[in-house]
Amino acid sequence: MHVRGSLSRSAITDVLEETTAPIRVACRTPQDHLWMCSLWYRLEDASDGDDWRLQCATSAGADIVSFLEAESEVAFEVSTNDPPYMGVRGRGTATIEPDPEKETLRALLERYHVGTESALARNLLREERDEVTVTIEPAVVYGWDYADRMGDTGTRA
Repeated sequence: MHVRGSLSRSAITDVLEETTAPIRVACRTPQDHLWMCSLWYRLEDASDGDDWRLQCATSAGADIVSFLEAESEVAFEVSTNDPPYMGVRGRGTATIEPDPEKETLRALLERYHVGTESALARNLLREERDEVTVTIEPAVVYGWDYADRMGDTGTRA
């Protein structure tokens, strides 16, 4: 993974671990149109231990699944929604794997403070609902933090 921008590799990791805004994933449809989708994500260590990857969960029948099966290249962004803005964007490759036990989804329900007992969680965790894990392997990441130049425009929690 190639790291660019004003944030170090460890600062980028911190942003991704601490930010619970959804990841925005851009891909192409089979008709070669651009498509953007927001998904919950979690940071996962890669098998080599040096890098990380991003994992999302979605329904096996979601449009983005068929789009990514046809063309696996993606762009992505995770950024704060309130000033001063900061975030991480990049590009990479996505893979799709079945998640019959909904392990990724369960982890995301906890990460986004929904829990597994809410009405939303019960709906998503229905036994008959097929779930997949979308794993994004970043090739290039770019981190930024505009706190210095935005100064008094807002406060970071």
